[in-house]
Amino acid sequence: MRLSSKGFVFLAAAAAILAGPAAAAEKDKYDIGKREYMNKCAVCHGPSGKGDGGATDLLKRAPSDLTTLSKKNSGVFPFERVYAVIDGREVVKGHGDRDMPIWGREYAREQVAADQYYYDMPYNMEMYVRARILALIDYLHRIQAK
Repeated sequence: MRLSSKGFVFLAAAAAILAGPAAAAEKDKYDIGKREYMNKCAVCHGPSGKGDGGATDLLKRAPSDLTTLSKKNSGVFPFERVYAVIDGREVVKGHGDRDMPIWGREYAREQVAADQYYYDMPYNMEMYVRARILALIDYLHRIQAK
């Protein structure tokens, strides 16, 4: 399974942002990408990513099997497309109106609430949103079928 060079650079940057000195020891204990997936995606795409989530009956079309993204793209993980779908720049064809939430927008809304709490701390909201999306994409890359 290969990752495009642009995708690799983004994932490496996300790892640097999200990893701390104790990251290796904490890897099994706290997986940010998996947590994002379970909180945002598993309800439709299922805990295993195979499209068998509990909300499938409410959708017009069955959710995609996210474990076969690389397989359907000649063995290369489609980083740029996955990022665009998550942050809302690319609409998923065949869905008509967008059933899948635009998580980039949702993350930004969550951050507005945090702004009121952390008003005196310097940080870049866009970087925070990108780090969460990159962590989610990293998890999707890790669950690809071999």
